[in-house]
Amino acid sequence: MKVLDLLEEIEEIADTSSSVPLTAKIMVDREEILEIVKDIRTALPDEIQQAQFIKDERQRILDEAKNEYEMLIKDAEEQAERLVDDHEITTQARHRAMEINKKADDNVRKLKMSTFEYIDKILFDFQERMDILNTQYFGDMFTNLQKTFEDINEKLLDNRNEIKELAYQTRVDTGNEDEE
Repeated sequence: MKVLDLLEEIEEIADTSSSVPLTAKIMVDREEILEIVKDIRTALPDEIQQAQFIKDERQRILDEAKNEYEMLIKDAEEQAERLVDDHEITTQARHRAMEINKKADDNVRKLKMSTFEYIDKILFDFQERMDILNTQYFGDMFTNLQKTFEDINEKLLDNRNEIKELAYQTRVDTGNEDEE
């Protein structure tokens, strides 16, 4: 998992970087960190880009269904106009046009429902993937970063205590020399 390796590299940089005296900050090479961030972005799965594709695909399917519906309506109207000359044919044409309209409406409704189900499934799968990615990458990353900061803070506290002990020893030693 390249992203985890890159995050470990950031942790290593944080662990091995020089600290700024009397602060909880460290100095890092900006270019090195930015290069690692760039590598993380490159390594992230392309599911995020698929969201735009899903949106475009949904619109394309809806447009296609609308065009098919309009073509069926137009065909039905043209057929009806041709059959108007004869009364019996006109009656049959009207009946046939209503059937075609009903069939077209049913087909459009079914196509829309299929499209919505298809898009819902894709979005559900994408949502599951995002949950997995969140748990897999970001949960571990934040836990590791928090531990790193806690370790750094603990190290700084130890260093401060050591400095305080040295200052105390210096004071005590200076006081003993004055007595002599």
